[in-house]
Amino acid sequence: MFNTLVQKELRAIILSPKFVGTFAVCSVLIIISIFTGISEYKTMVNRYEANSELVDQELRQSTSWGRMNTKVYRAPDPMQIFVSGLDYDIGRWSSVSGERGAKLKNSAYSDDPIYAIFRFIDFAFIVQFVLTLFAILFTFNAINGEREDGTLKLVFSNSVSRAQYIIAKALGSWLGLVIPISIPILLGLLLILFYKIPLTVDHWFRIGLFLSLSLLLFTCFIILGVFISSLTKRSSVSFLTALVVWVVFIMIVPRAGVMAAGNIVRVPRIAEIEGQISGFSKERWEQFYQKMEDNWEENSVNSSDGEEINDEALLARMETMDSLRREIEKEIDQYGLRLQEDLRQRKSAQEKLAFVLSRFSPASAYQLGAMALAGTDIRVKNRYEDAINEYRNQFYQFVERKQDETGDNGHVMMAITMEDDGPMDMTIKGSRSKDQLDISDVPRFVRPIVSLAESVTPVVVDFGLLILYILLSFSGAFVAFLRYDVR
Repeated sequence: MFNTLVQKELRAIILSPKFVGTFAVCSVLIIISIFTGISEYKTMVNRYEANSELVDQELRQSTSWGRMNTKVYRAPDPMQIFVSGLDYDIGRWSSVSGERGAKLKNSAYSDDPIYAIFRFIDFAFIVQFVLTLFAILFTFNAINGEREDGTLKLVFSNSVSRAQYIIAKALGSWLGLVIPISIPILLGLLLILFYKIPLTVDHWFRIGLFLSLSLLLFTCFIILGVFISSLTKRSSVSFLTALVVWVVFIMIVPRAGVMAAGNIVRVPRIAEIEGQISGFSKERWEQFYQKMEDNWEENSVNSSDGEEINDEALLARMETMDSLRREIEKEIDQYGLRLQEDLRQRKSAQEKLAFVLSRFSPASAYQLGAMALAGTDIRVKNRYEDAINEYRNQFYQFVERKQDETGDNGHVMMAITMEDDGPMDMTIKGSRSKDQLDISDVPRFVRPIVSLAESVTPVVVDFGLLILYILLSFSGAFVAFLRYDVR
């Protein structure tokens, strides 16, 4: 009898007029989202390779160690095909400068603002918004619809327990919706293979976990629809209730959690931090220029007393001032890093609270877990900027070592000599070479790699929460149906 009930539910779903339309819409959206993700990924790879080659070319054309700067570009990852997350929101490159720490700039949305309005539609978006809505629409009348048609009373005129019926109803709905949706998903994976996207074993494992997470969210809303249907006697009431519950879980709870965390944990604005850094930098440079001016005035007095200043003494003074300049740059850099670290800790506390509050929605648990698996979560910006700052230290340690070895600090020295009763002679001496530098041993930036364990560990919580929400929904449906009036 149990198998008969499951088959009956499968036939009811598959033969339903809305099933064809739903299946067609979902199939088209899933395939288009994956195809669009592939195209965008290949475009970003080409752009990344071109920009990286341009950076190498600029380094090869450098003629002074003292004036050497570079850039670092963020490499695209194939997982963004499925879950774009924050990939298009954060910057794509950062300058490596001795004056400021790393800061990613120029996101895809800043270059093409129209996409910031409508956003990119990826596979995770379709699961979270489209498939969950269809799951609710197919199951909101799973129980009360049978009662209104009069078939529920006929079913229980046979020897069928209520436990068997509710389990068969949930299982039949799940099979009727999940199996057809798996077809476009398989076609999307074939597109990945056809376009030869470079996926490692880790990538395939993450894709498998991501699809499992998507399946859990879809299952959660299927069971939730059955639960709502078992609470009401009229399908019109359950439809409105299911729609309100969907809006609350998908749109309201995630945003309410973030807003509540923002009011509880205050975080200073970026402009405030930059203003403090700018004020500290201005104060230190003013002290530096005042000290340099006093030093030159003192040397000018000594020179007027008859003490001769030769080129070596002048060069020594220049080196002293250059050493002082480096110390001030390091002080400013360390001050900025301290402020940035304090800002990051405050942001981290705010983010943790926001994620805890928003995870009361299964949709939020799914989104956070999916982004963590794809490596496009909120940590990607900090991960890259930390790696760039570490590379920045390596790069300028190397540059300073080269400056000390070659005497090339990028400065120009002007010497003025005047003979008795003769013309004034002015010579300009610089350490800058006319030849290109040998950059074969310049340190290269290595993109931060997130191990599979680091990606999976935070997702365990989201898997557990989705399973918990499924069990709670099914338990509620089971208890409610035990008391349901089938007449």
